[in-house]
Amino acid sequence: MNDAAPITQFKSPSVYWACQCAGWGLYALIQIYAAIAVVKLPWVRVTVETLLLYGAGFGLTHWFRHYMSARHWDTLKVRQLAWRIVVSGFVLGTPLGLLTQFTSLSALQDPRDILQGIAPAFRSFFTPAIVAALHITNWACLFMIWLAIYFVAISMRRHRWAELRQSELARALQQAELRLLKSQLNPHFLFNALNTVRSLIADDPSRAQRAVTRLANTLRYTLRSGQDELVMLAQELEIVADYLELESMRFEERLIVQYDVPADAGSVRIPVMLLQTVVENAIKHGIAELPSGGVLKISAMLKDGTLFLQVDNPRPPDARGRGEGTGLRNSEERLRLLFGPGASLDLDLSQSAMATTRIRIPQHR
Repeated sequence: MNDAAPITQFKSPSVYWACQCAGWGLYALIQIYAAIAVVKLPWVRVTVETLLLYGAGFGLTHWFRHYMSARHWDTLKVRQLAWRIVVSGFVLGTPLGLLTQFTSLSALQDPRDILQGIAPAFRSFFTPAIVAALHITNWACLFMIWLAIYFVAISMRRHRWAELRQSELARALQQAELRLLKSQLNPHFLFNALNTVRSLIADDPSRAQRAVTRLANTLRYTLRSGQDELVMLAQELEIVADYLELESMRFEERLIVQYDVPADAGSVRIPVMLLQTVVENAIKHGIAELPSGGVLKISAMLKDGTLFLQVDNPRPPDARGRGEGTGLRNSEERLRLLFGPGASLDLDLSQSAMATTRIRIPQHR
């Protein structure tokens, strides 16, 4: 749908008919009440004439709505639309104004104030013309008000539709970004895991078999991660344990893993592959570069509806740069997309021999 879509694309039939019936019906009731209670006209005649006249007004506006739609008046600028509304008001109001002059409702218009400055001999000549002009003007104003309300409603509806379309586009873009980020994460992880298995096949076949089992679990989880954006922390810890088991087969005693994760944090949902990516980064840029290895600690805390994750690992004291590759940058962007600005991922390298990755995930956006 383009921005210059015709009126018919923005209409809501049920709302339109409800507004038509309510607007014309209310105004007709006001006219009937004024004619009966104020001017004391016969109620049967007044009711029939009013229903006929305002039924004609109802029909004219409904027909004119299709006329405007066919000519795309809703795409016009305000100045172009304004003069059309004025002219249309008088074109539609003239026949009904003339008809009103021949009904009992004409008594609602009193031209005496206008005729005070005219000589009595000419009043009988001018009175019908003045009354007709008043009726035409009243009907013209009524149609102009109808048209103004109609185009304001169309404008508001179009604005709302544009907001919804923008929201859908933003959501689609977000999903595309997430898919792109995950496509960058998973191959990187699998490449490292396969290298670990390959290194074990020749040296220790029995351990290689266990490694294949761990890798199978990892592959299964990775394939499932393509369908889900969020998983429970307990599920993510399972895949992290499989990954660390693979790495421990390669690093032997150089890798020691410690966990400090309370049970209540296990049910909190986090982005899939988030913790695994952080742990992989800690192994790659920390323990793998140290001849003596070290302790990798994973801790979590749930406080005031926010999950705090922390991964500590030793690193070479003379290491340069942040040690933050594509994986951590993508993880940080995924956090922002999924949880908003309240979420964060920070890599703290302020200590010369220690790297700390802190993750903050609010559970209520």
